[in-house]
Amino acid sequence: MGAAEVTGAQLFLAAVALIALGVCLRRGPGVARRAVVDTGQGLVKILPIFAVALPMAAFLAELIPADAAVTWIGPESGTSGIVVASLAGGLMPGGPFVTFPLVLAFAKAGAGVPQMAALITGWSIFALHRILTWEYPVLGWRFVAIRLIAAAPLPIVAGLLAEAVVAVLPIGLGRP
Repeated sequence: MGAAEVTGAQLFLAAVALIALGVCLRRGPGVARRAVVDTGQGLVKILPIFAVALPMAAFLAELIPADAAVTWIGPESGTSGIVVASLAGGLMPGGPFVTFPLVLAFAKAGAGVPQMAALITGWSIFALHRILTWEYPVLGWRFVAIRLIAAAPLPIVAGLLAEAVVAVLPIGLGRP
């Protein structure tokens, strides 16, 4: 996809934003003004992260040896690659601004779709940094242990299901 191409998802989000703007304007110009200010403040916070994360992903894509990526989490790595990706996802630090550029780097280096589905699911469920900074201090180790045991198979199941879908509907990474 080129830089100037607009996807259906982008058009959908733009339509939702315009509808929300219309609702804000109906409630009064002050409401719309606050929403615009909040948007600007959010952009000021997020754009610097993107300015670092996207080049990082591009550089990492060039640095990750394709043969290593393909061996460990490539399309032919099968269930073992899904397990590796599930565990790696839980160890990936940071939020989506760090994780998704890294996933893009792995995809460019030859990672498989099922493996990346497992990685993202592992990151969503087992992010060690979130467990240590939020979940344990707020909910305690007993809850953390119960949740982790209950959720343990989910990234692997997601990877296996993605593998079944790819077998029926061949798709690649990075394409809508």
